[in-house]
Amino acid sequence: MLDLRFVRDHIEEVKLALRHRGLEISFDEFTDKDLERRRALAAIDELRHRRNTLSQEVGNKKKAGLHAEAEPLMEQVREINEKIKHWEAEADKHDPWVRDFLLNLPNLPDASVPVGESEEDNPVIKTWGERPRFTFEPQAHWDLGENLGILDFERAAKIAGARYLEVLPPFIANADSLQATGQLPKFQEDLFKLEGLNYFLVPTAEVPVTNIHRQEILREEDLPINYTAYTPCFRSEAGSYGKDVRGLIRQHQFDKVELVKFTTPDTSYDELELLLQDAEEVLQELGLHYRVVVLCTGDMGFAAAKTYDIEVWLPGQQLYREISSCSNFTDYQARRAEIRFKRPGAKGTELVHTLNGSGLAVGRTMVAILENYQQEDGSVIIPEKLRPYMGGMDRIGRK
Repeated sequence: MLDLRFVRDHIEEVKLALRHRGLEISFDEFTDKDLERRRALAAIDELRHRRNTLSQEVGNKKKAGLHAEAEPLMEQVREINEKIKHWEAEADKHDPWVRDFLLNLPNLPDASVPVGESEEDNPVIKTWGERPRFTFEPQAHWDLGENLGILDFERAAKIAGARYLEVLPPFIANADSLQATGQLPKFQEDLFKLEGLNYFLVPTAEVPVTNIHRQEILREEDLPINYTAYTPCFRSEAGSYGKDVRGLIRQHQFDKVELVKFTTPDTSYDELELLLQDAEEVLQELGLHYRVVVLCTGDMGFAAAKTYDIEVWLPGQQLYREISSCSNFTDYQARRAEIRFKRPGAKGTELVHTLNGSGLAVGRTMVAILENYQQEDGSVIIPEKLRPYMGGMDRIGRK
């Protein structure tokens, strides 16, 4: 969530940043309601000050035995209390609207993020490895997997429908947790909600892991804190009908390793580069060709200030496909989740910065291995790094 005072004092800057994200938002009603709210709060402060002064006078007169003189002052205190109730009601009337308005604003892009409208405007900043060369027409993973007998999309669709410090977090999260990370209230349609309950299946381990420190004050000397979690992820994929309907790219349920960091504001962008390196290393160990793009303003996620996507090459489909996304959310999630830290000797606390990245989505990694290591006879070579986990097998072939 953006800081209320920052939005109030930098409306034109905020509007421009949101325009770069492709959003044209009017702040007129926000300005009016925020002004009314501030007027009410100012009136409350002034009335409380007057009440405190009068209460002190009442006490002094009673101590002096001047009870008759104290009575009219006490009446004024009662009148002020009624006025305070009135203005508190006025403030309470505007508070939820202002908070809801802020909750539905995305994070502002970092100054280093390129301005653009879609993924077509995402510049490639690096590549690793070379595309594999084939002497035959490579197949897509859905054909390879079914021919090898290791994927069964027809039966899967029948069951479910088409389409660091290691922690084991819950796979169910409450609404407060999803609001803290930015999925609620704006993206409820993308979630699976438990019927009759205010709980949801987690769309990513980012949600429960980030909320480990919700409403906590951390110590600067303990930062950065790095977590990793391996969980199933559940997404309704609302609005993506007809997109990537074949294979393992877009699923209602998939497994993913998530990396989450809590850092100080002055180190968060350095930590983003380290996070990217951690995710890249997995692909390098598997020998998979990929590229890294920085997402432009129009393609970034709702809560992100800057995002790198790692896109792996899929020869069977002749395209690059996102396999990891690494983001710095700055203080956007921390403000919602009330996660702060204290510097030694400093007065008060500061909001932490949160980051997360996938390292990696298991289904898409399997897709990349199948398509990049396929052989002309339909078999698939197992990358050397995985062979110890496959009982020494070096290839998957049809029995």
